[in-house]
This record gives sequence, structure tokens and C-alpha cells, in this order.
Amino acid sequence: MFDALSDKLTQVFSRLRGKGTLSEADVVAGLREVRLALLEADVNYKVAKELVSRVQERAVGEDVLGSLTPGQQVVKIVRDELTAIMGDERTALKLDRRPARIMLVGLQGSGKTTTSAKLANRLKKDGRKPVLCAADVYRPAAIDQLEKLGGDLEIPVVSRTDPAPPTIARDALKWAESNLRDVVIVDTAGRLQIDDEMMQELERIRDEIQPDEILLVADAMTGQEAVNIAQTFNERIGLTGIVLTKMDGDARGGAALSIRHITGRPIKFVATGEKVHEIEPFHPSRMAERILGMGDVMSLIEQAEQQLDKTKAETMVERIRTNRFSLQDFLDQMEEMQKLGPLSGILDKLPGAAKLKKAAAENADEAELKRTLAILRSMTVEERLNPSIIGGSRKKRIARGSGSRVRDVNQVLARFNEARKALKLMSGRRGKGRLPADLLGMSG
Repeated sequence: MFDALSDKLTQVFSRLRGKGTLSEADVVAGLREVRLALLEADVNYKVAKELVSRVQERAVGEDVLGSLTPGQQVVKIVRDELTAIMGDERTALKLDRRPARIMLVGLQGSGKTTTSAKLANRLKKDGRKPVLCAADVYRPAAIDQLEKLGGDLEIPVVSRTDPAPPTIARDALKWAESNLRDVVIVDTAGRLQIDDEMMQELERIRDEIQPDEILLVADAMTGQEAVNIAQTFNERIGLTGIVLTKMDGDARGGAALSIRHITGRPIKFVATGEKVHEIEPFHPSRMAERILGMGDVMSLIEQAEQQLDKTKAETMVERIRTNRFSLQDFLDQMEEMQKLGPLSGILDKLPGAAKLKKAAAENADEAELKRTLAILRSMTVEERLNPSIIGGSRKKRIARGSGSRVRDVNQVLARFNEARKALKLMSGRRGKGRLPADLLGMSG
């Protein structure tokens, strides 16, 4: 989402860092480019103006211009001010009451139903016992969608087809109390546009269950419109936080940089894809560093800890250490890494993301990764465990089964052999029992 903004800011700061000394004119000229980059990224005009003004006020001081590394100092100031604009610290959900009540609101198409399931899944992994409430009785299949998601996650869903939404929400609360569930997540109805009737219904649901959290689910792709929507909902309903969806899209990122400062309400989560695990807590400082091309390794580690199987990683490390790494292990590891989402999403969290993504585009894209997986899955278990038996006729069968060519199969086998040699060499250098799990993309 922030690729264009990150590229422009990186160019500006590279020029500033390239100068041995900085004058006030250098700083002012650089910040003028920063302001234009922010406006092009659909950041609210007042927010961009205030941000640049605060940076300039700090950056033209003697401590910066007289510093041995003035360019670095300016980058640090911009990072600090970006963090402040987005809310300084991570704001967690308020879940002290039993059961805690979370009410999701927003326009139709913003992703409320999917977000309800994502939040429930995350809370379940954190040791909570959530229940979902299907209070959208208007959108066709909304209840079916939530029940399907709840069923897949083994999370109960309270739904009714006839009663009014406030009654459904009240019934879900009573059900949670009777069944010892500690969080109720209410998925409310959206509309194509904000209207008074919808707001009145949301007010009745709010008054009925007295929620601990009222979260606006806002589509980040709508840019400044998301900020306007948030203002309206906050004035009528009283928001406690915001969930930004479709952060993996091609929007310019203005909503993430503006919405907290304009509404005064924190962004609590960002959704980075369609799958139920693709939701992350929002950390302003980490997001600021990602925008400036510094990466977000901490979020990547947390994501890996949540999604990857530690036991599988330990088994894999042992197989590498004892030189038993096979194509089956290769396949298992690729499938594990897929849980972290698309390659582009992983690269976004690494320092120098723009250069890494450019290199990845030149060397291996998502299509190639999918082709490799298809080739590995077209092999028999025997072939994956003992690749030496894969001759010409087997390669033809594997190529037909995976919709690829024999030369593609040869390339996969060649890459595997190279990887196995490298792993064997590394294992030998480190000594017995010293091969770290992070070699395979896991934290130690």
C-alpha cells in the first residue's frame, strides 16, 4: 500500500543523507517534497501540513543542522512525527468485562463480516472464548457467511432471521453468559451509504448491549472518504477504534496516516488479506518505519510465531542437521511459509523492502512459487522422499500433472539440490545441534 510513498520519501532522504552538512534551505526544500509526497498518497491536507510544520520546527534547530549526521537526524524526526500522527502507542482492545462486547460498524462492502471472524479467530488463539453474533438481517447470505466462517473456526454463531438486530444482540449476550463465553462480537448491517435509519438502528444496538468496543471497519482503498465516514460514525455512535481493511491493496495509504489524527480514535487492527489469519495489531511506530523503508521485523516475527508450526520447524532443523532433508521437507516448508501470506507481504516487513521487492520481481514471483508447489505436489511421496529415482518418464508425468514443462521440473530439482548442499555446508560449519530454526524462517 505504501510503496509509492515509501519510494518518494526514500529518494528525498537519500539526497539529504548524501550531503555532509545541511542548511535550512536544504531542509525546507526536502520537506516541501515530503509534503507533496504525502498529498499524493491521499493524506489529509491539514495532517500533511501539520506534520511537515512540526518536522521543520524540530529539524532547523542547531542540534540537527550542527550534527555530524544531519540527514539521519531529519529521518529520525520524520519517523517520530509520523508515529505521533498515527497515535504513538499500540492501543489494545478493552476486554475487562465478562463477557466483553465488541460491536463492528461500517458501510456495506468494507469487510465487517470477515473482520468479525478474523477478530474471533485471533482472540481464540489468545486464549479467549468468543462467540459471533449475526445481527445483519438485511444483506442476502450475511448470516450464512458468518455461520460458515464460524463453523470453519469452530466458533459458535448466534443468529436469528426474524427478530430485530438489537434483540439478536441481546440474545447473543445472554447466550454467551449462559455458555461461559467471554467475548461477544456483533456483526451489524452496513449500507451503500450512511443514512439516518441505519444510524438509529446502530444506536439501539449500542444502547441494548452497552459495548466495550465499537470498532469502525473502514476500507483503506477509499482513502480520504474513509476519514469522512469515520468522522460521521464517531459523531453519531461514538467509536472506540478503527479496523482498516484491504491494506494489501493498491490504495495510497492516506487513510492510515489521517484517520487517527482527524477523528481522535486509534487504529487497532489492519487487515492484510482475505484469509482469517490475515489481520494484525496496528503499531504506529512500526508502520512509520515501514513507510520509511526501515521494515517491520517484529511484526513478521509475531506473525511467524502465530502461524508457523514450531514442532515442524524443530523436526526440519533435525533433518537438516542429520543430512536427511528431502523434497517432502522442501514441500512442507513451502506450505508452512505460505501461511505468512504472499511473498510481497513478507518483503514489505523487511528493511529495504522496495529493493527486495524489485529483486524478487526479477528473480521469483508468486506465479513461480505456485508452479514450484504444483510440481512438488504432482510427485508421489516415494519420489519426494527419494528424488534420485526421478528419471525422464517420471519427469514427463510430473510435468503433465502440474501443468508445467519438463525443464520446469528440472529447475525445481536443481534448486533443491543446491539448497541441500548449502544446508549441509551450513550445518557442518555450525556443528551438531547448533543449526537455528530461523534458517527456515522461524524465530529461534
